[in-house]
Amino acid sequence: MTSAAFFDLDKTIIAKSSALAFGKPLYRAGFVNRRMVAKAAIAQVVYSAFGADHDRMEQVRERMIALIRGWNATELRSIAAEAIEEVVAPLVYQEALELIGHHKESGRKVIVISTSPEEIVVPLANYLGGIDEVIATRSVVGEDGTYTGELEFYAYGPSKAEAVIEFAEREGIDLAECFAYSDSITDEPMLSAVGHPVAVNPDRELRTLAQHRSWEVRDFVKPVSLNSRMAPYRKPAGIGTAVVAAASGALYMWLKMRARPRS
Repeated sequence: MTSAAFFDLDKTIIAKSSALAFGKPLYRAGFVNRRMVAKAAIAQVVYSAFGADHDRMEQVRERMIALIRGWNATELRSIAAEAIEEVVAPLVYQEALELIGHHKESGRKVIVISTSPEEIVVPLANYLGGIDEVIATRSVVGEDGTYTGELEFYAYGPSKAEAVIEFAEREGIDLAECFAYSDSITDEPMLSAVGHPVAVNPDRELRTLAQHRSWEVRDFVKPVSLNSRMAPYRKPAGIGTAVVAAASGALYMWLKMRARPRS
């Protein structure tokens, strides 16, 4: 019986929020304005510093479906596919690439399961290569080809675990032999569903839970550029540019200072 490895995406395979990272490509295409891009940049730094708890994820969900209502689905998929290398290539964890390769060599199916929209996750998985299936948030598209502002499936919390269980039943996979990787306490149901849960770059709550349950904990610290390091299973795509790291770093330090408890 084949086993599987389920990978969360943000802060597990890549070092940032995949959805928030697309602010600049969407701005260039005329989907969002400068103010929205600036807010996405700030949210990206907050996410990198503090992670995403349930309340933040609910805010992201509500804003996402409100934002994309009326957007053309085909155009959005095209923008995402073209911008993958620009947005993600320099931010993939080397440790994640090595793990994906290890699981493939061991004969396991590799599944990316992410709360981010499938319009982003599918081309990203194709770009990385070695991914057998994607489970991601799906939005409803109307007869006119635009988003209605409703979700068909929200890949979050218990829904992720249900999707993992359904996948295992469909593929005849024993979950006790499977692995799951995530950084967030919100993925506790998915991690609990498999025999080999691994907390990757865990937030405070997940790290505490992992220690309590004797789960493996890994810290990924090596974001690499796929332009300079060809992954064994990579499929090429896209075009590229860079992010202003100095400003993000300064904002990160400011937020950390603000987050410290006062004596």
